[in-house]
Amino acid sequence: MRHITHMTWINKTWIANFALLAATALASLLVGTAHAAAPGITGPNFDLTAVPGYISQPDGSSIYSWGYGCNTAPNGFAPATITNASCPAGAMQLPGPTLIVNQGDIVIVTLHNNLPAAAGNTSILFPGFNVTATGGTAGLLAQEAANLGTVTYTFVASTPGTHAYYSGTQGDLQVEMGLYGALIVLPTNGNSVPAGYATPANLPATCHAHSAGATATLPNGDPDFRLAASAYNHPAACYDREYLFQFSEIDPVIHQQAQAQAALPCTQPTGCMVVATEPYVPAYYIVNGRSMPDLMDPNYAVQYPHQPYNGNPHMHPGELVLLRVIGTGRWQHPFHEHGNHVRVLARDGNLLLTPSSNKLAGPLLFTTTTTPGMALDGIFQWTGKGLNWDVYAHADGITADTCVPDANGYYTTGSGAPLTAPNYFEWCADHKKPLEAKPFGQVGSGGPVSLPDPNILANGPWYGGSPYLGPDATARAVGSTPIPPSGTVGNPSDEAGFAYMWHSHNEREITTNNAFPGGMMMMMLVDPWVFSIIEAN
Repeated sequence: MRHITHMTWINKTWIANFALLAATALASLLVGTAHAAAPGITGPNFDLTAVPGYISQPDGSSIYSWGYGCNTAPNGFAPATITNASCPAGAMQLPGPTLIVNQGDIVIVTLHNNLPAAAGNTSILFPGFNVTATGGTAGLLAQEAANLGTVTYTFVASTPGTHAYYSGTQGDLQVEMGLYGALIVLPTNGNSVPAGYATPANLPATCHAHSAGATATLPNGDPDFRLAASAYNHPAACYDREYLFQFSEIDPVIHQQAQAQAALPCTQPTGCMVVATEPYVPAYYIVNGRSMPDLMDPNYAVQYPHQPYNGNPHMHPGELVLLRVIGTGRWQHPFHEHGNHVRVLARDGNLLLTPSSNKLAGPLLFTTTTTPGMALDGIFQWTGKGLNWDVYAHADGITADTCVPDANGYYTTGSGAPLTAPNYFEWCADHKKPLEAKPFGQVGSGGPVSLPDPNILANGPWYGGSPYLGPDATARAVGSTPIPPSGTVGNPSDEAGFAYMWHSHNEREITTNNAFPGGMMMMMLVDPWVFSIIEAN
């Protein structure tokens, strides 16, 4: 996989200097820890409600919205290693609860319509599944629940992978107002390594069994925040970490019209609101119900009672990271993951395979464009290959770690490296290659990278200021003027990492109500293997 540029050097509680390291005004804004995964509620029976509420935006706005929520307490939460999970009875959330089931389950979803009477009927579509419904009344696309009524949907979770669910009633209004969510179907192999997998000679194992308990761990000893051992029943669909991203947008004028008419008396199944949904002029661009920087706060953070899910990917070099990406709303959003391309596994639960050899055939994407209503699963991997310098600073004469290449050129268990090696998964072709022979601004002096002048970038107590990964990285990042300046680092010396901006490639969509930065933007953090990634709240 090809390396893509735009990288910032940071520590665990970090300030993300992005936009080519120029946005120094953000120094106090982007402090936060990394908490992410694909959290949700477990089935196969779900008791949901459609109900109004308010969501917040970083500009201080409180936006009247509708959302699905838990009508009663759910059966449970996953992954079990995430703490403080909640789905309060009778409260909306945006997006709706992520529904987690197993392939082959008979899924039963009961929907209670607690929207204002003026909104009329509502419903849920589960695209890709054969759904039967009881109760309610027939609608254009689905059986609908009348105001204060219920309808129950039943289907077999026949197809694994990531799927969308959303309202099938007045979609231009109800989906815009927030009636959508994600359904994750775990494959039949569940917690086991998929059939047919074998670790190649002289390479690391890429498939690991999964334990669903709260004390489950990965082979390196880190807590296991996965939902399963693999995304599909295929040996190439294994992964080490996973994240769910649901992209949508908000036109506040539509929400204001709905709020103004919410109290209208009404008995019509089509509702009594007259809301102009065109022209469509979004002002807020959200991922998992939040905009940057709120997006990078923890899952289930108390300051967002109706927006429980975040977006904050976090990984070690070489780990296989499963991205579950869903487009909702009306627009396509070109999601660009800096650091590498994404190998697509499947679309809407359908693995992309060669017809004869049954090998993965999905494209390698520069942006995972989010088509409305479509879900995709893909694998992202950051390795450091192509940076063209030793990211662990072995050339400085301080660190003495070795680098024995495996069959692919990395220092892994396949070449005898322990998982506790400070430079596990180092690209050995760059081992001991200096970053630059001379300090700042002298690329021609023998190194590929010019370090930024510390006088013009945003240093602070959380900025690592180091171009290196791992223990004592900041101590090794020195020149005629040390980076960072003495006394400005307050984090553990074993954790210095790299950060990449993940964002929409539509520039307007990285604003919040026309103010930059905001919108569909987050930071991906790469940490050395010696640092344990803890994604519990």
